Amino acid sequence: MFERNHARYASYGTVAALPGEMIDAVWRIIDHDLQGFFPLSNLLTFELQNKDGKATYEYVQADESEGTLRIGFDTEFAFTTTLPEKVLAYDDGDSQIILLPSETIDE
Repeated sequence: MFERNHARYASYGTVAALPGEMIDAVWRIIDHDLQGFFPLSNLLTFELQNKDGKATYEYVQADESEGTLRIGFDTEFAFTTTLPEKVLAYDDGDSQIILLPSETIDE
């Protein structure tokens, strides 16, 4: 899951809600901080948090048997209340997309 050589996209809602640099930061976190360190499912959850006025991506991995893993990745991006509370990254095996929870079928 989430191999760099697969096509990567961002949904319309994500592009409208996040600057391009913040979208790129999600891919960097996946590639450099999560891949190879944690077993990744095909759906990843990132919550956007305010840490001293800067945006922090908090990776959330729920596991029924082991509880919930939360890892924060601080950024230099300014936090604003207009940012989405959560973004998702989905890998279907051929391509990957960053999207908002409201853009999923379950919502």
